[in-house]
Amino acid sequence: MDRLYEAGADAVVLFHLGFVLFAVFGGLLVRRRPRLAWVHLPALMWAGAVEFAGWICPLTPLEGWLRVQGGGTGYRGDFIAHYLLAVLYPAELTRGIQLLLGLLLVLFNAAVYAWVLRSKRRNSENTPRHGA
Repeated sequence: MDRLYEAGADAVVLFHLGFVLFAVFGGLLVRRRPRLAWVHLPALMWAGAVEFAGWICPLTPLEGWLRVQGGGTGYRGDFIAHYLLAVLYPAELTRGIQLLLGLLLVLFNAAVYAWVLRSKRRNSENTPRHGA
């Protein structure tokens, strides 16, 4: 049963990392799949809110609870814990760094969406219109 909790905690960490990557870089996918904006924009807003408000993502305590239930106490021992947790939960994270990360998240994605919209507009202007 302990291994099941450990596997659950590792799955939460992987999902959390995937969510963070999607929130940061998902706008790049919108260029090819515009409908993804309906999923990406709420993810982006949540990630920005967590950073700007200083909240803790609910995945963080869930992952910790699963580790404790599995008999663990920390983030050591396996590949996921050693390499991925430091990305999600850096020890040096201060409120100032968290605000900077939130600002970079918003600015990067604003630039990506501006690029996507400009490309879409350019494509529609260069597309010949039939029947006009």
